[in-house]
Amino acid sequence: GRCMNLIKQLRKQEKALTSNSNVDNAIEDYNDLHQKKSLEDRNKEYKTLVNTYYDLATLFYEWGWGQCFHFSYRYGFESFAEGTRRHNYVLASKLGIFGAGKKILDVGCGIGGPMRNIAKFFRIHQITGLTLNQYQVDRGNELNQMDPVIAKNCKSVQGDFMHMPFKEEEYDAAYAIEATCHAPDRVGVYKEIYRVLKPGANFATYEWCLTDAFDPKNAEHQKIKKQIEEGDGLPDIITTSQCMEDLKEAGFEVLEERDLANDDFGPYGKPWMLPLLPSWNPFTQRFQFNWLGFRLTNFTVWLLEVLWLAPKGTSKTQQMLQVAGYGCGNGGKTKIFTPMYLLVGRKPLKKAAVGQ
Repeated sequence: GRCMNLIKQLRKQEKALTSNSNVDNAIEDYNDLHQKKSLEDRNKEYKTLVNTYYDLATLFYEWGWGQCFHFSYRYGFESFAEGTRRHNYVLASKLGIFGAGKKILDVGCGIGGPMRNIAKFFRIHQITGLTLNQYQVDRGNELNQMDPVIAKNCKSVQGDFMHMPFKEEEYDAAYAIEATCHAPDRVGVYKEIYRVLKPGANFATYEWCLTDAFDPKNAEHQKIKKQIEEGDGLPDIITTSQCMEDLKEAGFEVLEERDLANDDFGPYGKPWMLPLLPSWNPFTQRFQFNWLGFRLTNFTVWLLEVLWLAPKGTSKTQQMLQVAGYGCGNGGKTKIFTPMYLLVGRKPLKKAAVGQ
C-alpha cells in the first residue's frame, strides 16, 4: 500500500514543482549547484538550492522516514516512532513555556511532523511552521487538517527564514529541528529568530554540525562532508563551536549546549545513524546501503521511469539521497558529524529605563 501511494504521488510530483518544470531538469540544476559552482555561489543561491532539494526529496522522505524529517537515537525496546516523538518532546521541554495561549514558531518545519507532535505535547498553544518550499506547506496543512486533535493549533506558511514574514516580538518561543543548517549565514538566521521573539523567550534547536573529531586535512573526512552537503541540500557544514558562537553573536544568552549523539542510550539502545548503515536483511531499509541493495534499488527506480510510473529524473534523485545516506551514516560512525547538537538560547529581557 505504501509503495502504491508513493507511485501515485510521484506521478503528481511534477505538477507541484516550484523549482523547475520537471523532475529531470530540477535534479540536473541541483547537481550543477554542487558540482559546478563554488560555496560562495551556493550561498548566494541558497533559496534555489534548498527549494529544489525539497521539491525532489520530500516524497522520498515521507515514504521512507515518516512525517518527521530528522534523526534520533533509540533506547532499548523503544520503537522508531517512539524515539522520534521523544526527541521532539525533549526539545519542546527546553522552550520554557508556561500558561495557555502562547505562540510558538517552528523554523524550517518540513511537512510538520514535529509540529504536530509538539502541539499534542502542549495542547494549549498555537504553532506556526515556516518552510521555504510550497509543496511542503501544502502537504503539511493537508496533514494538519487530517488530525482533529491539533487541526486548529497548527498551520504551515511559506517563507524564507532569512527574511521571515512576521512582526517583531511576535512569538513566545521558537525551535528548529535540523533546519537552519540550510542557511547561508547562521548568524543571519539566528538574528531573524531573535527579531521575532519576545524578550525573555527561548529558542531551542538541533543542529547539523561537524564535531571536534573532524580533520580538514583528512581526505576521507572531506569526502563524507561533501556527501552530506550534496545529498542533503546544504551550502556548507560548520562546527559545533562555531554554531554556538553564532548564536551568541545574534544576541542570545546560551542556556544549554551539548551533543545528544554522545548521550548514553544503554546496552540495548540504537545510535541515530543505524538506519543508514548497511545490512543484508532484505526486509529493512538498510539493505539498500550494501552493494547489492544499492544496485537493486537503482534498477527498480529506473524501471519505474521506463514504465512511465515515475517521472524522468526520479532515479537520479534517489541516487542523490543514497549519497546522503552514505555520508550521514559514515559521519556518525566516525563521529565527525552530528545531526543533534542541542543549543538553547534566550532573548534577554529589555533593560529597564533609568529611574524606573
